[in-house]
This record gives sequence, C-alpha cells and structure tokens, in this order.
Amino acid sequence: MTVVITGGIGSGKSAVSNHFESLGVPVIDADRLA
Repeated sequence: MTVVITGGIGSGKSAVSNHFESLGVPVIDADRLA
C-alpha cells in the first residue's frame, strides 16, 4: 500500500510522517531528497 501525504504549509504533513516513522512505517520524504 502507498499513502501520499499532501497539504499546504503548516498543515501537519511532517507531524503525520514523523508519527508513521515512529510506528516503523517506511517514509520517503521528498523534501529530504531535494
């Protein structure tokens, strides 16, 4: 399954991805790749 998190500035995308990471879910952050 692939989940894509989108939203505007300050909408909580990083908070959600950090929570997924804390649960052991692999996360690919496009901002970190840039």
